[in-house]
Amino acid sequence: QVPLVESGGGLAQAGDSVRLTCLTTDAKFSTYLMAWFRRVPGTERECVAAISRGGSATYVADSLKGRITISRDNAKKSVMLQLDSLRPEDAGDYYCAARVRSGSYASSPDDFDYWGPGTQVTVSS
Repeated sequence: QVPLVESGGGLAQAGDSVRLTCLTTDAKFSTYLMAWFRRVPGTERECVAAISRGGSATYVADSLKGRITISRDNAKKSVMLQLDSLRPEDAGDYYCAARVRSGSYASSPDDFDYWGPGTQVTVSS
């Protein structure tokens, strides 16, 4: 088991930024591909961003390019997601996910092995 805990969600105004953090105590964190998923009520969980083990390569959903940044700090065993210029449609539950299997590209929920409980982001207009 890889324990993952997200934080940083809450109520934000449209146009603001939100910064989410996912922490783990797992000593092998630096060997995991990490990602953030979002689930909006009534839809499937979608990958909004992913980051390689060393942090040099990232994936960002096309719909969010220019507004989203994913980063990681392997020394602190954490992965962060910043979403700028918030819109009401950004509201949802955001989940941190870890892929412990080998492989360098993943963006489907099935590609990931462990999940955090999620943190909710609410955006008021």
